[in-house]
Parts: sequence; structure tokens; C-alpha cells
Amino acid sequence: MRFRFIDQAKKEFPASRLCHVMGVSQSGYFSWKDRAASRRQRDDLVMLAHMRTAWSLSSETYGSPRMTRELQDQGFDVGRRRIACLMRGNAMHVRQKIK
Repeated sequence: MRFRFIDQAKKEFPASRLCHVMGVSQSGYFSWKDRAASRRQRDDLVMLAHMRTAWSLSSETYGSPRMTRELQDQGFDVGRRRIACLMRGNAMHVRQKIK
């Protein structure tokens, strides 16, 4: 969280000053910046692409239980809570069908 703030604010202030104010080392910040995405983050991005496709095809009516089943049918090994967290974090809110 601190590193992300420093990364966003470094356009206005030097990174060394921001690191000092936030109480982190410069080497820690730069190693965070150069670090590659974790396996889970890469998996989440792939799943998110599939989720957005399924969500739009369902007219935005799939909630986390149905989305979980859809992704499991496509071969992903995921749980409902992870899908719910991804949906919540990416503003994928369910619309109820009009009968």
C-alpha cells in the first residue's frame, strides 16, 4: 500500500523524499517496483478476462455462485469467495432480470 502510494505520488515529489516520509527504505521501494507479478496475480488477470466475457454474455446477471460454476466448467480451479472478491474489486455488480 505504501509503495503503491509512493509510485503514484513520485510525479510530484522525489522518490527519496516520499520513502523517507512513508518510513520505508528506498531499496525496498525499488525492489518492489522491479518485482514481477505473482502467479496468483497473473491467474487473476486471466480469470478476470473470462469473467468479463461471461458476465457480459449473461447480461450482467451472473453472481459469484454461477460465475464460479462457469469458470469451473472452463477448467479453472477456483472457489466462490475468490470469484466474489474479484467481482467486487472490479465493479461487476449483478443486475436482476426483469420478468
